[in-house]
Amino acid sequence: MFPIIDSEINPYKENIQGRTNEPICVAALLEQSRIALGDTSIPVDWSLEEIYLRLNKNAPRIAVIGGSIDHPAHLLDSKTIAMAALRIWKNGGVPFNFSVPVMCDGTAQSNQGMSYSLESRNAITNMVVSQMESHSYHGAFVIQSCDKQPYAIVNALSHVDFIRKRRGEAPVFATFAPAHVLKGGTIPDEVKKDLEALAQRAEQAGEEGIAADLRDTMLYILQCSSNTAFQGIFERMGQKGLLTKEEQEAFEMSLSVEACDTKGGICAFNGTGNSSRHVIAGLGLVHPEVELLTQPINREQVNIVVDSMKELINKREYSVSNIVAANVRNSIKIHSSSGASTNLIMHMIASMLYAGFQFDLWELEKIHQAHPIPDLFDYSLTEGRDIFALASQCCSGQIRGMETLFFEMIRNGVPIDLDAPTVAGKTWRERLANEENLSAENVAENPIILSKPRREFSGVEVLRSNFFTNAVVKISGMPSSLIAEFEQKVSFVLYFENEDEANHSLLNPNILQELKEQKVFSYSLLRRMYEHNDPQGYEKDMNMEYDAMFDTMLERNVLKVTIIISGQGPEAFGMPEMFTPMQYINTNAKLRRVATLVSDGRYSGVTRGAAIGHVTPEAINRGGILYLQTGDLLHTHFAKKEIQFVEKNQFENGNLIFSFEDIPAKRHELGEERIQKMKERQKKVAATNRILYHTDASLGVVPLAVFEEATRDYTRLLEKERT
Repeated sequence: MFPIIDSEINPYKENIQGRTNEPICVAALLEQSRIALGDTSIPVDWSLEEIYLRLNKNAPRIAVIGGSIDHPAHLLDSKTIAMAALRIWKNGGVPFNFSVPVMCDGTAQSNQGMSYSLESRNAITNMVVSQMESHSYHGAFVIQSCDKQPYAIVNALSHVDFIRKRRGEAPVFATFAPAHVLKGGTIPDEVKKDLEALAQRAEQAGEEGIAADLRDTMLYILQCSSNTAFQGIFERMGQKGLLTKEEQEAFEMSLSVEACDTKGGICAFNGTGNSSRHVIAGLGLVHPEVELLTQPINREQVNIVVDSMKELINKREYSVSNIVAANVRNSIKIHSSSGASTNLIMHMIASMLYAGFQFDLWELEKIHQAHPIPDLFDYSLTEGRDIFALASQCCSGQIRGMETLFFEMIRNGVPIDLDAPTVAGKTWRERLANEENLSAENVAENPIILSKPRREFSGVEVLRSNFFTNAVVKISGMPSSLIAEFEQKVSFVLYFENEDEANHSLLNPNILQELKEQKVFSYSLLRRMYEHNDPQGYEKDMNMEYDAMFDTMLERNVLKVTIIISGQGPEAFGMPEMFTPMQYINTNAKLRRVATLVSDGRYSGVTRGAAIGHVTPEAINRGGILYLQTGDLLHTHFAKKEIQFVEKNQFENGNLIFSFEDIPAKRHELGEERIQKMKERQKKVAATNRILYHTDASLGVVPLAVFEEATRDYTRLLEKERT
């Protein structure tokens, strides 16, 4: 049985209205839960009088927090809510239920919805804080989905716990139960044949590159993310006259209806959804019983998770904000080693600020850099190693999810805070003491978590520049060969004022050909780029004419282009993901070999390639990205974590000089024109939902008031816990 809340503060004892209003809500929830489960053996012992008495004596009031069923991960919430509510009641608690709208990033891609995605995190946080405080709930059982919902609720519960600590109230406790992993779809054999026939049609028309791109995309598991890649290729084929609009629509329908299982769940790619699963498990907020499932959560699993909450109640060390702070270093290491989403960088920072602790991108980087974190996650969407496969390995008892990843990090010398508490009512040391099925070596076939690293580094790196303060790049999304391709190379800027312009141009199958024909990049700079990026090749090709040199450099991957998409930052346009332009780049074999993408927007967890985001300051705040132009030069040095603006005249004379300080003044009028355009475009986002009066990406994009009140030192808290 749950203990009574150890606090003199109980609004339900002092305020008769709560004891009047809420018993009928609890009774209705429990009766509806019994009906939903169809279990007539459940005793109906929830009289209004008994509910009143439990509220009066401060029995734990626990909110079961669900989501909206217009998101695939929440399709079956009603049964999970029912199971949790009935078990909470049986254990002596008082169950409540409320749900929050959950935006699907996949649904919002490539349309106006993406400008609301990041803002939805803060909106959900606000809603959960309001509900927890208004109805005085002590704790929560959270049905965790994907996109922004998981960290939004972590933020909310951490913040409520922080506020109540200041008021001298009981600590807030919670446990998270992630939705199961949705198995990726399979392209039907008949559709495969038709797609192969389409590839052959492209080859016969002399478009071997498009044919190869189509065949590459056919190798991926079928999900909404891969369907975006197909769409990009279909659009290019349509522009070449190889595919009619009717044929394209027929293909897109055939692929779409096969992509998602009717049971719903979280998509099987390692995007923000599953990255959140890994990292929130690394925070210690997920019971191991439900961390990775291939089927919807069952009653026995819910009971185990709810029962474990008795270990958390009234104990400050198990309060949400304390667990978050004690595990923040562990979660950052899980994030790095598992190649998780770039998005989560902001969310991890935000969670600490909402919990009342001083934290920023530089502190996160310090933790990341304190010890090399190896790449122990061999995830693949083309070789049967998606997150559904990982969940299958866990459900079969071969490995133990993030416990296994912690175990392998420790074996590879990575320090882990083993005495940090978790919602299982145990520390990591206690959980890892049982080594049964803990080693990744137990998976003999197609392992995803590894014992021996693929390479000695992984995760997201923070970059510096002379035209921005900081940005981030997902190194784990770049093979070592690709990193080498861009290391200490000079590239031409191809500038776009917003994503719409970029998507339109990147869908153009002739984009590189047109850059050549229009001689967008000067001949003298093209020659110097060749000389710098490939001195040996330049020796024999230095006398080539423009077109021949352009083609040769392209063929040899010597030509480099940095695609700049500005005006996408939090304040300007809600910081949408640059998933779509990145997919368009990656499904164009020629372009992806030579292109880097830089933006003040953010990136999806399925980003592959050289994607640099979260540029701060953003363009609308007159950050340096505002003043770049097509034809400018940049120098990339990943080893030094730098990308620098190159002084063009000096480079033309054979000197590599990094200088940007005069550019904003010289291009002041251009910058002001662009800002006015951004402000007009900004009006496409509802005024109620614009991200204003918030910190920037390096500080988690949180309300300024949250940042200003986050003054606690988490390192002192950890030291106190250890002593």
